[in-house]
Amino acid sequence: MRKHLFFVITRFGILLIALGLVASSCGGDTANTTISTTTSASTPTTDTSTTSVPLTTTTTEATADADDTDTSADTDTADTDNTDTDTDNTATDTNEPDTPATTSTAPGAAAGTWEQVAGGEDCKCADGSDYNYWVRPADPEKVVFYLEGGGACFSADTCAFDSGTYSVTTDESDNPTGAGGIFDFSNPENPLANSSFVAAPYCTGDVHIGNNTQNYSDTLTVYHNGFANASAALAELHERFPDAKEIVVAGSSAGAVAAPLFGGLVGDLYPDAKISVIADAAGAYPSNPLINSTIGNLWGSFSILPDWPVNAELVAEDWGVPEMIIQAGRHNPNIRFARFDNAFDATQLTFAALAGFDATNMDELIKENERKIEAAGVPVSNYLAPGTDHTILGRNEMYALEVSEVPFIDWITTFLSTDNTDTDVACVECRA
Repeated sequence: MRKHLFFVITRFGILLIALGLVASSCGGDTANTTISTTTSASTPTTDTSTTSVPLTTTTTEATADADDTDTSADTDTADTDNTDTDTDNTATDTNEPDTPATTSTAPGAAAGTWEQVAGGEDCKCADGSDYNYWVRPADPEKVVFYLEGGGACFSADTCAFDSGTYSVTTDESDNPTGAGGIFDFSNPENPLANSSFVAAPYCTGDVHIGNNTQNYSDTLTVYHNGFANASAALAELHERFPDAKEIVVAGSSAGAVAAPLFGGLVGDLYPDAKISVIADAAGAYPSNPLINSTIGNLWGSFSILPDWPVNAELVAEDWGVPEMIIQAGRHNPNIRFARFDNAFDATQLTFAALAGFDATNMDELIKENERKIEAAGVPVSNYLAPGTDHTILGRNEMYALEVSEVPFIDWITTFLSTDNTDTDVACVECRA
């Protein structure tokens, strides 16, 4: 599964966005049907689009899915190209292991089994194909909502369906069965091993926040349907697990951009639950007014801005990546935020170049975004690792990584199990 970044806005009621928009645009609870189920490695006790991306490590080559996060394969491709300013937008409503054979079954599989669920007739991927997401029931009171990553597109070149810049559809390759990291339910160190999961693939090139049908040329129309697709998966979560008391909203790469926004929406649906947000590998993108408005206009992202009082004065130019955390945190101070980044992430470096800003000193950009978020009054825990890798949550490296004598797995477990909201770990020799 693959995808990536930015946005635009109008106002909707929050529950309307998370549920009404979702239910009506993407078929809602009644339209979602289980397609297939697969047993995972172990068995513990509305109109927008998303793109799934495999969680993987990117090398210094800027070829693979630059913003990616996926639960299947371990390879990503980087986006190539920058912001295209011509906009023909028409707003729309509103790893590794082998995969076991799937079998058709009725909704509601046993704990430990991944179910593929159809999003509904109005949910769609960039190329207009059907959108599906995945559910794994386990503990009904502890739930993870996961947003996959995998690139982005914002021009005729990058959005071409054969560009390799982003995933344009969902299929069996998005099946999380057998993926590593937080999806390794047999690992006793996994703090989320017993949680129920809802995984939203990514196939729209708009970092899960698009709401527009964009004509990039006479022969290329892209459905930036990311928000409705992810919202359909969120509505399923609320339907399946109405009594959840602890909810983790996690996203890698492109999914990391949208995770704070969906954390805020989850908080509106579950006002008494403990909400934790983990943004994996999107910390270097600054808030640039021109980039915010240009790409947001292409994706229609400003039209999905929640109708929170703290958003009343925002304009499209203000709606950047750091603001996703700032606005959600200001709206709901009880939400806890954590960020993970590699100091010189090759994928983020590629997208920085495409978007038109200098990320040579990426470690400083990441720290500057942290300072901006916290200056707005929103605490955030940060883990900055050395090197050029991309994403951590879907890879088993999360169990071995250690920075400044603090193992990543200890840091994330502490974040999830305590009320700490500002625990930072940072590399010293970050270019290693």
